[in-house]
Amino acid sequence: MKHCKLIILTGALGLLGSCNNYLDVIPDNVATIDNAFTMRSEAEKYLFTCYSYLPSEGDPQWNPAFVAGDEFWQFYPVTNFNGNSLEIARGNQNIVDPYLNYWDGLQGGKPLFVALRDCNIFLENIDKVIDLEPYMKVRWIAEVKFLKAYFHFWLLRLYGPIPIIRENMPISSSVDEVKVAREPVDSVVNYIVSLLDEAAVDLPAVVPDLTSERGRVTSLAARSIKARVLTLAASPLFNGNSDFSNYRNADGTELFSSTVDPQKWQRAAEACREAIEACHAAGLKLYYFPSTLYDISETTRTKMNIRNSIGERWNDELIWGSSNSTAHYIQRLCMARIDPSRLINEQALGQLAPTMRMAELFYSKNGVPITEDKTWEYANRYQLRTATAEDKYNLKEGYETAALHFDREPRFYADLAFDGAIWYGQGKYDDEDPWHVEAKMDQTSARKGVGRYSITGYFAKKLVNWNFIIQDGQDLSVEEYPWPIMRLADLYLLYAEALNELNGPGPEVYSWLNLVRERAGLPTVEDSWSTWSRLPDKYTTQEGLREIIHRERLIELAFEGHRYWDLRRWKQAADAFNGPVLGWDVEQTEAARYYRPRVLFKQVFRAPRDYFWPIREHNIVVNRNLVQSQGW
Repeated sequence: MKHCKLIILTGALGLLGSCNNYLDVIPDNVATIDNAFTMRSEAEKYLFTCYSYLPSEGDPQWNPAFVAGDEFWQFYPVTNFNGNSLEIARGNQNIVDPYLNYWDGLQGGKPLFVALRDCNIFLENIDKVIDLEPYMKVRWIAEVKFLKAYFHFWLLRLYGPIPIIRENMPISSSVDEVKVAREPVDSVVNYIVSLLDEAAVDLPAVVPDLTSERGRVTSLAARSIKARVLTLAASPLFNGNSDFSNYRNADGTELFSSTVDPQKWQRAAEACREAIEACHAAGLKLYYFPSTLYDISETTRTKMNIRNSIGERWNDELIWGSSNSTAHYIQRLCMARIDPSRLINEQALGQLAPTMRMAELFYSKNGVPITEDKTWEYANRYQLRTATAEDKYNLKEGYETAALHFDREPRFYADLAFDGAIWYGQGKYDDEDPWHVEAKMDQTSARKGVGRYSITGYFAKKLVNWNFIIQDGQDLSVEEYPWPIMRLADLYLLYAEALNELNGPGPEVYSWLNLVRERAGLPTVEDSWSTWSRLPDKYTTQEGLREIIHRERLIELAFEGHRYWDLRRWKQAADAFNGPVLGWDVEQTEAARYYRPRVLFKQVFRAPRDYFWPIREHNIVVNRNLVQSQGW
């Protein structure tokens, strides 16, 4: 056991007894680290062990970005679902046994510090493998460096300043040596970026074997995640945040700089540009639905451009997708029962319910917020209207629904379903006779029993592959897709944001926004605001364009696990996560009663405390160098 090394973040307790504990993560019960790296086949298993710690970003049970904020809501107590994220959204996070504890790997969180230890074990021992080709060793080392960077990044977003795990400490380390401390945010960011830079040099732009290696990291993933990391570091939560000016280690080390540094936006912009150029050179482009696949209306085709940028397997927009996807489960959580002949099927749960705030977020058909559109009657949005033939590709002709659901942008109809909404696909590919949703009580998509229903009356259609089909009995036909951790539209919008923060409005900023808007079937930013907005000059100021860019991100990336992180980094979570969560009165059978906004819960977000999660108090007791997250 002379090669046994480890890191004990909680202090000296268990130091001597922990050396054997990590051995159970080595595939096939290999007895020692030496044996794990004698042959390529065993070392590859260890590589995949490092991959196994990646957070399940496409699973709303374990990724807090889905349910811990204000994007989705569920009935309570929730069934068929681990509700730890919902407990956080309901204000029940705690220091005794924190929910989704990614620090220790408890309450549904992955043990990311164990992951970092295993990554270091791999890097320390990979040279021992005698039958590993040099080019493959270089690639594997780069992959593990990327994973180390990503695990640090995930912890940074959740906990702010964290200990940096550069290498594992030897078993001979003293008790005091293993009592590690948090490091300043800027140091953590620089370390993450340095690992990503090192990894990008030795990773392939695309995986060489598309059959067996999809989901493995690439240089495009490394460059794009670097852009995301540096944009986070440049954002108000981390860049000159005076709320944490007194956040210090026990030895007085300052963990947050309270001075705004404009150069952070410069670094972010350069990283975005480099990532975009690399993606374009590799042939990546925004997804468009094949024009010859089906004879459908332009309205439906635009919606498919949007829906299938997520659901089309390994499409040309995807920079990094998780091959260990839980898309089967998330599709069931989002799918409404739309076939009246299949009411017995309980596999379509429909319980991951977008909130009314999300329904009001999307633009009008003119590409501006519904509160700004000169032609859109915001004050009458809850009144009833009947869909006409002009609405038939978005709403069921002759169906009575809320005015809120009329004259909205294509992404509204592509991403959301609701009472009266058209649901194209799912086994019916003639858009003259598609499925539609009926969600009032006792109707096809309504509540069945104590669970399996949308508590808000909305369904996240965007996350359901268009070939998901409810069959007879309890059968489903589900087409899986990789969860999009990073896609090109996300990168375009990050670049637009960084450019605006750096230099203010200009043609280059507009161009990246307009590429995304064009795919969404909208006019340019300039045309939309100049023609339709009550604030026609909004896009010409840095502050106004900042608001436009933020909203564009929240709309384009809705339901993909970005809103929660974006609102936090912009320091807007206190506004979004404080107040009532609204939905329709889904227990009603008549439209006049159903279409009444109902308060489902009143959220409380305590700023600045809730911007970062607490460390389990046991860790603080054991390791006095480890300070608790501020406010906890």
